[in-house]
Amino acid sequence: MENSTVGRDILMLEGLNVTSLSFIPSFILLLIVYIFIMVSNLGLVVLTFRSSGLHQPMYLLLCNMSINDVFGASIIIPQVLRDLLTSDSERLIQYVDCAVQAFCVHLHASASHTVLMIMAFDRYVAICNPLRYATIMTHRMVLGLSMWAWAVSFLMVGFLVGLSVRLSRCRWIILHLFCDNASLFSLSCESVLINNIYGLGYTVVLLGSSIGSITLTYLRIAMVCLRSKNKALNSKALQTCATHLAVYAILLVSGFIIVILARFPRLAVHRKVASVMGHVVLPALNALIYGLQIKEVRQRVLALFHKNKVASMDGN
Repeated sequence: MENSTVGRDILMLEGLNVTSLSFIPSFILLLIVYIFIMVSNLGLVVLTFRSSGLHQPMYLLLCNMSINDVFGASIIIPQVLRDLLTSDSERLIQYVDCAVQAFCVHLHASASHTVLMIMAFDRYVAICNPLRYATIMTHRMVLGLSMWAWAVSFLMVGFLVGLSVRLSRCRWIILHLFCDNASLFSLSCESVLINNIYGLGYTVVLLGSSIGSITLTYLRIAMVCLRSKNKALNSKALQTCATHLAVYAILLVSGFIIVILARFPRLAVHRKVASVMGHVVLPALNALIYGLQIKEVRQRVLALFHKNKVASMDGN
């Protein structure tokens, strides 16, 4: 029945179950959020590169996160928007495109952790070794750390998806809104023991190094702040660290929710919603949190709006 519906290299995606009354509001809301994600995150990147005062390691590393958020949202949201307007029988995707999408989905998730790890390292050097900060966090170091964050993610995810692509296929339906690694190897009737072992190891290494390094980093920062009597230093450290930890906590919670829901087939609908929210809410919240909480960014944004307002008034 499946083979008569689709070709050998064509897969069918399950859509998001929405009623005829709610699909239009869902489409409009998702489109608005996607536009906000693109404008806010790309705006932060443009603002950082155009303002010489923001050419500091922390803001250059923040650009990595904004670019990753745009990347992650663009992998999923346009497809979900298209599928909301498409009938069940027309939600088709080429196997090669599915594999590429799975790779990009996991690359985005992995880079989210590795980028936050190097941002934590930057805060550690800034607060615990302020006198050596300029000599340690040079532009060359920032570039090297950024390349490391993306290269490690690329290699780990490449091997993860590669193990799934090597398998033969006996099924043609993706039981999800989009393609991920679990969707790929679930298409096979072969043994996926190696995939599960590597997938578990990949998760343990990524989350273990992420949680461990960030926990140790902020414990050291907390100890320095407790010993310091400089209220200005402690206030600034608390502000920047609280922002970073809030973003990291949201990332962890959303990731764990998706993983837990995947273990319960009866909650497949909830997993779909949680997966979409992970690619919608996180990028939008990251732009809001950093845009509103970081004083320098907030001041630049307000100054830009004020400049545009004055220019429009002069033009009238």
